Parts: sequence; C-alpha cells; structure tokens
Amino acid sequence: MKNNDIAKKRFWILVIIVSISGFSQGMLLPLISIIFEKDGVASSLNGLNATGLYIGTLLIAPFVEQPLRRFGYKPVIVTGGALVFASLFLFPLWKSVLFWFILRLVIGIGDHALHYATQTWITTTAPPEKLGKNVAIYGLSFGLGFAVGPQFVPLVEINEALPFIVSSLLCLAAWSLIFFLKNEKPEPIQVNQHGNTFVRYKRAMKYAWVAFLPPLVYGFLESSLNAIFPVYAVRNHFDLSMLAFTLSAFSVGGILTQIPLGTLGDRIGRRKVSLIALGGGGLMFLFGSFFESSEWIILISFLLAGMFCGSVFSLGISYMTDLTPKELLPTGNLLCSIFFSVGSLAGPFLGGAYVQYVNASFLLLIAGLILSVFFIALIFGKESKKVV
Repeated sequence: MKNNDIAKKRFWILVIIVSISGFSQGMLLPLISIIFEKDGVASSLNGLNATGLYIGTLLIAPFVEQPLRRFGYKPVIVTGGALVFASLFLFPLWKSVLFWFILRLVIGIGDHALHYATQTWITTTAPPEKLGKNVAIYGLSFGLGFAVGPQFVPLVEINEALPFIVSSLLCLAAWSLIFFLKNEKPEPIQVNQHGNTFVRYKRAMKYAWVAFLPPLVYGFLESSLNAIFPVYAVRNHFDLSMLAFTLSAFSVGGILTQIPLGTLGDRIGRRKVSLIALGGGGLMFLFGSFFESSEWIILISFLLAGMFCGSVFSLGISYMTDLTPKELLPTGNLLCSIFFSVGSLAGPFLGGAYVQYVNASFLLLIAGLILSVFFIALIFGKESKKVV
C-alpha cells in the first residue's frame, strides 16, 4: 500500500509539472506572435522566430537519453525546469527578435528535457491495464495548461512584461515540487541486443513508426495554431478576446475527450482510436475553412476538432508503448518527442509562409496535413501486439 501511495504521489506531481509547462507554452506562442505582429514584424519572420522553441528541442534530443539512463529522471527534470523559468524571467529585459529567439531556443531545450523525463517516467511505471488512462491524464494536464495559457495574453495590455513574470513564477512553483520525489532510473538496456543509440532508433522505428505520426501532427497543430493562426486572425480582423477563446477552444475540446479516448484505446485498440481522432479532427478543420466570416463557427470548429484530435499526442505515446519492447521505451519516447518537435518546427515556418504567400484559408493547410496522416495510418498502419 505504501508503494502504491508513493506511485500516486509521483504521478500527480509529474502531472502538475507538465500542466504548468503547458500553460507557459500556451501563453508564450500567441503572446510573442501578437507582440511582433503589432510591431510590424513580417509573418514569415514571426513564424521563423517561433521555431526557436522547437529547434531547441531537436538540438537536445540526441543527447538527452544517455543522461536520463545514467542519472535518472529527477536530475533531468530539475535541469529542464530551471532552464524554462529562468528564460521566462529574462524576456522583459530586452525586446529583440534575436534575443527572444535565443530564449525560445533555451526554453525548447528545457521543455524537451522536462517532458521527455516525465513522459518516460509515467509510461515505464504505469500498470498495463491503466496505461492508456494514465497517459491520457498526462496529455490532459498539458492540454489543460495549454488551454489556460492564451487567457493570460490580454495581460499584455496592462504591461508587456506581466505575462512573462506570471508564467515564470508559476513554472518556478511547479518545478519545486520535484524535490519531493525520490529519483529513479529507467530499465537497463541489453547493449548486445539493441546496440548503440542509432541502432536503437532504427529498431524502435521498425516496431512503431506509425505511432510517431500522431505526435508529428499534434506538434504541427500546437505550434501553427498558437503561433501563426493569431497572425492570420489579426489580419482578418478577429477580436483579440475572441481569438484567445478560439485558441483555448481547441485545448478545451482535447480536455473533454482526453481520458475517454485514452480509456477507449485500452479497450478497442490505440490504432482504431487514433484513426477516429485524426479523421474527425481533419474534417472539423475542413468544415471551419468554409465559414471563416463567422468567428463563432470557427470557435465551434476548433472545439470539435480538439475533441477529436486534441488527444493524438497521448494516443501516439500509448500506441508506441504497445508496439515497443520495454527496454526500448526511453528510445520510443524520445522518438515521439523528436517527431513532435519536427511537426512543431514545421508548423510556424510553413504556416508563416502559407499566410504570407497563399491566398486561401489557413485551416485548409491544417486539414490537409491531418487527413494525409490519417490515410497513411489507415493504409500502412498495424494493430498493436497487445490490447489490455
């Protein structure tokens, strides 16, 4: 019973840490995009600046697995969290496109370390019969924080530094909770069986490549909707408060269905639920693209799209866990994060270029990507080896 209590305490502390991280990201992306747009920064440069967060995650990705295996989960989370809240404190000191890009780069490094460690800790310690539900709660916590984040963007009208200060203080408070946990390490790997890092990447890809596509989609969605859609919306004269609610609507939709979809995946299979999520989300964004003259219809389409595909990141992680041997789970989680980062990196860059050069609804770009991945998963995907 004592061990069970410790496991519950650990799980909920990790959930709180991830939720505050989601809050800071949900606030930071639209906040900086709106500040730059009002300052007359080009949308393509605006989007390129937003990629700093995801370039940071890709830069650190090849190097984070070995420290995790050697030192354990806690030191990696401590280091990542410290980088995040320290960088948030520094934003108000100097308003510069280059300086803010560097800070976003550092936040990307810290966020990746934090998320990779918490995500791996949860997936490797979750009971098999509760895997989908626990990972769904993990995704829910991030989504909940991400949904609340944009609501703090209007604080910029009081003082431009205020949103950054509030976010950094909340991150510091959540980060301090990690010191209440005892450190643990992942399951040792059989070197002769799985070889060096790149051999492990290759083997994990062989087992679970299709499970990495939903995190890729979610990364693109998260970054492009929060970094570029505000630019598109401001140019189309969206009300700023309505825009904040619209951005939050997608996250709220994911919150409403995160645990039900995760539990359903435990029962009928993660692949089937992932296909439902991708197909439904793509169709909702496609629907919204035809009614952009109505802010309320766009809000509703974002809400419904979030109910479908707001869970694809956590669904992808649990699906990957089904397909991957346990000693390769740190590698599989790392690849989920890398695919998420690739999608996140592509989102602002492609989205910014799309807004600047293509005279069509921004939501068509989103729908096209989601539906393309849906058909790839439908045709080439495989059922998990086990469904609990």
